[in-house]
Amino acid sequence: MRAVFAAGLAAFLPAPAAAQDKPKMAEEVFKNVQVLKGISVDDFLGTMGIMSAAVGFDCSECHIGAGTDKVDWAADTQKKIVARRMVTMVANINRENFSGRQMVTCWSCHHGRDRPATSPTLEIVYGPPSQETDDVLTQMPGQPPADQIIDKYLQALGGPQKLATLKSFAATGTSVGFGGFGGGGQVEIYAKFPDQRATLIKFKKETGRGDSDRVYNGKTGWIKTPLAVLTDYELTGSELDGARLDAELSFPAQIKQVLTQMRVGLPASISDLPGPSSQTASETKEGIGQDRPVNVVQGNGPHGMLATLYFDQKSGLLLRMVRYGRTPIGRVPTQIDYSDYRDVDGIKLPFRLTFAWLDGRDAIQLNEVRINVPIDPSKFERPRSAN
Repeated sequence: MRAVFAAGLAAFLPAPAAAQDKPKMAEEVFKNVQVLKGISVDDFLGTMGIMSAAVGFDCSECHIGAGTDKVDWAADTQKKIVARRMVTMVANINRENFSGRQMVTCWSCHHGRDRPATSPTLEIVYGPPSQETDDVLTQMPGQPPADQIIDKYLQALGGPQKLATLKSFAATGTSVGFGGFGGGGQVEIYAKFPDQRATLIKFKKETGRGDSDRVYNGKTGWIKTPLAVLTDYELTGSELDGARLDAELSFPAQIKQVLTQMRVGLPASISDLPGPSSQTASETKEGIGQDRPVNVVQGNGPHGMLATLYFDQKSGLLLRMVRYGRTPIGRVPTQIDYSDYRDVDGIKLPFRLTFAWLDGRDAIQLNEVRINVPIDPSKFERPRSAN
């Protein structure tokens, strides 16, 4: 599977210490870090994911023994040496030509190939134009203001007054990882206003996968990774900003406070990511899986994190959010798709979530959501390690 650097490397991190005022940098945690110094552990892992996605490699193609219990992450290989040169080259191009702005990345040239293409193909020249859009959007002339699109969304969910009463929710369901890996896991999602959220996924012991937890308590976040020697690590970089944004947007009434400088791009059409399980009847009725016209709104989240939201033009409902983390070699996309909206005590909530990032994907189907229920504070504490 592509882009599994992050999951693999996380498995061999040392046990994390208690939260500190100054988080450890990548070179303090990993051995033989030479050009990616001064970034957090989670941003370092995101960088590995960017490299893997850009060139179409997995861990074993750069790291000796990856995928076995004899892996040597620190050992130099020819591909690692080349990768360091490429990181330096990209940094130099951006510094010398774009005043340090991150305009050129690994993906700019490679696009999933280990060697960049040098000549155009006639299929591309005479084929349909590329559907890729810019990461950073600007307000396009002739498009409705962002507030108008957001107001329609809030009204579609039940109206601002009703949404203002939403202070917590607890949900249960099932999860299937990419390719059906691990079988069906039992999902629990907890959220508490204004900025706490926990997604806890437990898999059957016989799958050997281990549990997967993502927790944010309003200040600190953690990820517990499956199939890992280390069972959990603290978030300190872009992943922390992303966890905060996910928690805050769990309560749509505060979307205009959470996202700033909102602008509207050109309309587009999207279809959901192919899922590992069949569609529900309500999804089929909604037209999930088909191209759907959307309005595209982008805003700035915590520490300027870019968040692009795709709203169904007909219903006004949010179908997708893509948020971008930062690394020295490019932005790390995390995509959350929403569908199967159902009424829960007068508020429409999505019962299907597809959470995709560079080293994995979870398709979650909820079967019950209860709103404004008391939630045990322990749900937002650091996940317990299996060790």
